[in-house]
Amino acid sequence: MKDIEYQFEICANGVESCLAAQAGGADRVELCAAIPEGGTTPSYGEIRQARRLLTSTRLHVIIRPRGGDFVYSALEAERMISDIEVCRDLGVDGVVFGCLTLAGDVDTTLCERLLAASQGLSVTFHRAFDRCRCPREALEDIVRMGFHRLLTSGQKPTAEQGIPLLHDLQQQAAGRIVLLAGSGVNEDNIRRIHNATGIREFHFSARSPISHDAEFGDRLQTNAERVRRTMQALRYGSDTLKA
Repeated sequence: MKDIEYQFEICANGVESCLAAQAGGADRVELCAAIPEGGTTPSYGEIRQARRLLTSTRLHVIIRPRGGDFVYSALEAERMISDIEVCRDLGVDGVVFGCLTLAGDVDTTLCERLLAASQGLSVTFHRAFDRCRCPREALEDIVRMGFHRLLTSGQKPTAEQGIPLLHDLQQQAAGRIVLLAGSGVNEDNIRRIHNATGIREFHFSARSPISHDAEFGDRLQTNAERVRRTMQALRYGSDTLKA
């Protein structure tokens, strides 16, 4: 039975990580390529295979044409719309994107175009939010446009460091949008973040090294047992936050 109180999203760097997330009981995955760059849109083949193999875990796909900033050209915007159309054709459950202006505000014009292309899909505004100059104003823009959730680390490198702003944003959101806490979330801090902020949805990778040949080094892949442990740490762990 799926958890009705909490929701757990795995940042998956490939189909293998998607399958580990599903084996660990995650509610959904965010499928990304190039995670060291902050995540970019995966290939058609990766999305198609993930859609075929994920049967109990929902599939969300990041729509981001490149790494770097979140200010996009007209050509990049057209590619993003095309990628959303591909995702819709392949039957994904949701898409994840975020666009900013040069001034550091939410690019509402481009976001509204992408939202129009995403009708019928679940839509998350990603951690472009953590680059916004005024997070409270940005939250209101994101709510007004109709995003379903907002992925954020509270404008800090990790969600644990961002607890003060995450708490304030959760209060400001007041149930109008779901806050999804992400970046550095793990089995050791997930319950503390929840207790301090009231946030009930979490985004984490639960990756461990995978090595086939020492000569070529390790690669990281989601580990099903780490997914389970992190989820259990929130559901059953002791309260580590001191008031």
